Amino acid sequence: MAAVAALRNLKDVALRTIDNLASELYELNQKIWKKPELCYQENYAHEVLTKFLNDKGFEVTPHHTLDTAFRAVSGRCTRRIVSFICEYDALPGIGHACGHNLIAEVGVGAALGVKAALDVVKQDLGKVVVLGTPAEEGGGGKIKMIENGCFEEVDFCLMAHPKSFSCIYPTCLAMQAVQVTYHGVSSHASAFPWEGVNALDAAIMAYNAVSVLRQQLKPTWRLHGVITDGGSKPNIIPEKASLAYYVRAPTEEELMDLRSKAHRCFEAASQATGCTVDIHWDSMFYSNMATNEHLAELYGENAQDFGLTFPPREEQAKASFGSTDMGNVSHVKPSIHPYFDIETSAANHTHEFTAASGRTEAHDRAVIQAKVMAMTALDVLCNDQAWKAIVADFEKVHGRMKPRLT
Repeated sequence: MAAVAALRNLKDVALRTIDNLASELYELNQKIWKKPELCYQENYAHEVLTKFLNDKGFEVTPHHTLDTAFRAVSGRCTRRIVSFICEYDALPGIGHACGHNLIAEVGVGAALGVKAALDVVKQDLGKVVVLGTPAEEGGGGKIKMIENGCFEEVDFCLMAHPKSFSCIYPTCLAMQAVQVTYHGVSSHASAFPWEGVNALDAAIMAYNAVSVLRQQLKPTWRLHGVITDGGSKPNIIPEKASLAYYVRAPTEEELMDLRSKAHRCFEAASQATGCTVDIHWDSMFYSNMATNEHLAELYGENAQDFGLTFPPREEQAKASFGSTDMGNVSHVKPSIHPYFDIETSAANHTHEFTAASGRTEAHDRAVIQAKVMAMTALDVLCNDQAWKAIVADFEKVHGRMKPRLT
């Protein structure tokens, strides 16, 4: 009972701290929201976040292995280390249509709450690491940071993502991008069409082949793309045409299966038209999100304290089929990536969601998420049995957990 009361006291410290800093957290999220920056160009967001955390007593490393990444640490005890993840890149043309300003607010707010709790306790329970991860929107910032060893020092990772609904177990698909370029021969389209080899025909043939392929795709597979170059003038047979596609599936194994099917469509169009083709699959691909079962259970229990409710798990699995480089993190460290409702009916990646992510209602929901995340982290830092269950869940899916770098 004493341990339960002590944990409750620590949670209360975290909650009061987050409440006391709520207005400052709102200002922080607004600064990022009002000045959206694209992937790997988040210089302003990097500056305001690192300054804020430094002012609040964190030991900050700006430009942490990437120009717009950062690391902020509080505490020196390495018994157990939690990482809160911040994202802050925006989308071209529509700003913060995925609410990364709120993700940053949640990560910073939760870290401040846990820091305050650990500062008042007499025994050393652990350490807080905030990782600023740029370029989630297609740039794979977390993947590069994994490769750079940025996650080796931490034990588990927490972040929450704004949506139009709440969900603990999101389906985040594995994803790989591909660039396809057809090369033909130009000619006058009216005077000497027989001299040309039409690259645009090849691109359209490939586009149509992929569209026909969709009839045989599994319901959980996704395959979508655009023609990025289709020629210059109607009277010139295009000697070059290009497409860009995203290929997505629930697991990396299924992704490879779908990738091979799409690849055959691209090659077939080349053979049919007489064009040559360059097919470039991005070497950096997003993994599926592997939500840690016990971490998710702890998150759900803490969310109930704030009256948050969630659909049945089978409905949550069908709710959204996006992709994130947080999936890659979940394969190297126990992680969760829940969605939280910001009181909008708008879908992500729309102008309407951009507007919603800047409202005070969204900030209020982000503050609640910061509290839930802080409480979840404290559960793990204070409870050895909870940590053992988290490790067991991770190793059940991924095999033996790699020892943390100390």
